[in-house]
Amino acid sequence: MEPINVTESAEVFTCNAYLIDGERPTLVDAGTMPGVEEIVADHVDTLDRVILTHQHGDHVAELDAVLSAFDAEVYAYDDHPHRTHSIDDGDSIAMGDESFEAVYTPGHAADHLSFISESTLFSGDVVVYNDGAFGDGSFGRTDRPGQSRERLIESLKTILDRLPDSVESMYPGHGESFHTDDEPVRDVIERALERAERREPKYPE
Repeated sequence: MEPINVTESAEVFTCNAYLIDGERPTLVDAGTMPGVEEIVADHVDTLDRVILTHQHGDHVAELDAVLSAFDAEVYAYDDHPHRTHSIDDGDSIAMGDESFEAVYTPGHAADHLSFISESTLFSGDVVVYNDGAFGDGSFGRTDRPGQSRERLIESLKTILDRLPDSVESMYPGHGESFHTDDEPVRDVIERALERAERREPKYPE
């Protein structure tokens, strides 16, 4: 099934948190929206696992609430009080009915992971389709402490190297999801890379 953005109706700043139903019901990130666990419960009776793309506050603030409602395992790259499984680059992890490869993609965050299957990319904040800076291929901000434009550029290249041509959908941490129509997902990422390589401020003052 198509992932459900369970924070879509949020009135607070949050990431997109995606629920994937199937053999392994999975939530990708938890977001900051109060009551997100209730929306998850509207769609599934059980939640097998929560996968964290990274641990910025807008991605994990409601994790406690989700885990209070569901006896779910937590997968993350970096240590976290609730982490039950560590994930590293190249690991395979089941979400819903598909198997995804974890791809280490730092730059926006030192612990950032993206997840790629034969059909789908969960890109977190390393690459998004649209935001306040660009409308058809953008990248995570790198102007805050601990962030690196150079590492993010390498991460975008890594995604392109490991992205199957069969990937038809990209689900980013912010903005709209993207589905192949007139152009492939790869083209969106290549535009984001070209823009990142300009080394210009993403949000000029």
